[in-house]
Order: sequence, then structure tokens, then C-alpha cells
Amino acid sequence: VQLQASGGGLVQAGDSLRLSCEASEGPLDYVAAAWFRQAPGKEREFVAAINWRGSSRNYASSVKGRFTISRNIAKNTVYLQTNNLKPEDTAIYYCATSQRQRYTDSPADFSLWGQGTQVTVSS
Repeated sequence: VQLQASGGGLVQAGDSLRLSCEASEGPLDYVAAAWFRQAPGKEREFVAAINWRGSSRNYASSVKGRFTISRNIAKNTVYLQTNNLKPEDTAIYYCATSQRQRYTDSPADFSLWGQGTQVTVSS
């Protein structure tokens, strides 16, 4: 299985984007799927996570209330709806999945990664 992230782009502050993470070459099977982001010169940071059933969602405090993670099992896809984007949201956004029954917001808990999609927010 490979993950393909898409949907990034160059937008203005206050705009929205919907990022998609689609699995290819097999079904997307996971305990949790998540989005991380990495800005230039900074470490990769957790953005949001959702469990397989969709019954549990977690968000970084910096995006809570603005971003929404969701998944469509039939489409083998995980989404990140980003609203009211701010310049500080500028980063490469990565999707990832974890097989750990108990996972944290650490990238080390996620074993399968997509290639990333660039989000740039101008002020």
C-alpha cells in the first residue's frame, strides 16, 4: 500500500483547502490515520488523527476549530479540511497511518507515510 497526498496549493489567509490522502495498491487498513506537517527549519508536528471507526478524532491545539479530519473507507481516502488558513499553517502536509493500538501524536508511532503536499498561505 502507498499513500498519495494531494490538494495543497497557494492560498490567501482566511481561505480553505481540502487535502486528500488516497491509498493505492491495496486497501487502506489502519488503527489510526493522521496528518502531520513540517515547516522549513522546523520539526514535523502532529496536526490531526482519526481512528478506523471514525469515532475518535484528535487535533493539535493550533488547528482545533479550523481543521477537520475525516475518512471515507469505500474510497480508501483520508481527508483534512482546512479552514481559515493562517500564514503559520504554511508547511508540507503529510498523511500517515499507524497499526499501534495505543498511539500518540509522535511521528514515531506512524509507520506508513505519504510523500507530502505543500500548503502555502500568504498574508
